[in-house]
Amino acid sequence: MLHTDEWWRDAVIYQVYPRSFADSDGDGMGDLPGITGRLPQLKELGVDAVWLSPFYPSPQHDAGYDVADYRGVDPRFGDLGDADKLIAEAHNLGLKIIVDLVPNHTSSEHAWFRAALAAAPGSPERERYIFRDGEQPPNSWTSVFGGDAWERTPDGQWYLHLFDVSQPDLNWGNPEVREEFLDVLRFWLDRGVDGFRVDVAHGLIKEENLADWTTTSTILGGVDPAGPPPPMWDQEGVHEIYQSWRSLLDQYEGGRILVAEAWVAPAARLARYVRPDEMHQAFNFPYLDAPWKPAELRTVIDESLEANNAVGATTTWVLSNHDVVRHASRLGFPVGSPRVPGIGAEDPQPDAALGLRRARAATLLMLGLPGSAYLYQGEELGLPEHTTMPDEFREDPAWERSGHKERGRDGCRVPLPWEADAPSYGFGPADASWLPQPASWAEFALDRQQGVAGSTWELYRSALGLRREHGLGHGSVRWADAGFAFRNGGVLVVTNFGAEPVELPAGARVLLSSEPLDGDGRVPTDVTVWAVV
Repeated sequence: MLHTDEWWRDAVIYQVYPRSFADSDGDGMGDLPGITGRLPQLKELGVDAVWLSPFYPSPQHDAGYDVADYRGVDPRFGDLGDADKLIAEAHNLGLKIIVDLVPNHTSSEHAWFRAALAAAPGSPERERYIFRDGEQPPNSWTSVFGGDAWERTPDGQWYLHLFDVSQPDLNWGNPEVREEFLDVLRFWLDRGVDGFRVDVAHGLIKEENLADWTTTSTILGGVDPAGPPPPMWDQEGVHEIYQSWRSLLDQYEGGRILVAEAWVAPAARLARYVRPDEMHQAFNFPYLDAPWKPAELRTVIDESLEANNAVGATTTWVLSNHDVVRHASRLGFPVGSPRVPGIGAEDPQPDAALGLRRARAATLLMLGLPGSAYLYQGEELGLPEHTTMPDEFREDPAWERSGHKERGRDGCRVPLPWEADAPSYGFGPADASWLPQPASWAEFALDRQQGVAGSTWELYRSALGLRREHGLGHGSVRWADAGFAFRNGGVLVVTNFGAEPVELPAGARVLLSSEPLDGDGRVPTDVTVWAVV
């Protein structure tokens, strides 16, 4: 029997992107009261926890990941009282709350950075960030959003920004920075949050000499483990930071957790972030990136489980989030197609029906695995990417900084449809929506799916209930001898990647199937089945 503080080991955690979840006041922007009002639907769906993307005061140059004040709420989303009500209501419903923490960089409008620009080179204010002298940029580093990673100040110094120019990197070699974030953690822990998802967890420490690195950075592309080690990612010094954070969280009751967003490979190196005295979970991006091919998926599953088991950590599975093309669209491209950072109207379009069919199968496969799983808002509705959004609506900094070469991430961030016949499909009480919603989204609205047999929402709800009933999160994987099939406890999970239907074992009783079986009870192509034998 697991200690109750280890709720996270098998938890299904639902990501809410506050701008796009629910709008309570009709201004076209989602907000905290809107989220609070929709929490009962998440409880009914069957998730265990809710992760909120940033809602802090921010100029919103990068959708809130440019934080101007880590201890407040942006007026667009409400105030601290609204945050307290949201946390309290979630806890009343038995849901945990995880908030985003962005420690690699601040907004250029943060009080610290404004003070740094007003102070002289070499001042304590500038030592909180990474400033350097020189007639030329200090090295060849590039921003993951495109362009140089260095910006020159009026007095001639340069500051580092691995992301947007409005996101200056903090100097984590400065004890003042470390103490500040420990205090930020205390602030939210004292308000009752159950954990933190740590943005760019692998990026806080840079090589001291800022050595040149000519490999081009890409948005959430990770780093080739066969290439030279990057001087700005996955440095050894990050681990002592998270050890200090873990020590702080362990002083609080209730199993407060840390979740790493770390694009690190191979799996054994990523597992170092979830050793017993560091973080609790790390997103499994190799799994998200794996093609719809049985051999590749099996390899990722085996390597992930082996690496995490070696350090006593749970494995965390994920298929979609606010930074990648939704898997209902991603899987609609030919198998083996590279993952694109965004899709526009003039780009090749995915096969929508095929993408949704595979997405449902992929989700049932994922939820059949032991460990924890993350869902991104709207995937339980089968939402596709908005692949035909007019470019004039795009706000992702990647669109501008790439010279309009990368469409960016706006397509997966479009406000949700709750009610098919309501203004803004029930996102808010008015027609306003900060990104345009496709007309086709009425068919995906929640009220068109609840209680409808075979709908994607009902598939998710059933899967989450059966996952809990059969204890799949605490199980293990035992591969079958043929095909893509494994046993997790008493449940057999079968996915058919082939062109021909496959037989289930004699006497198998189907618990759930991502699509109907054929007339002979066989599993059609691109379908996952849970069964007991």
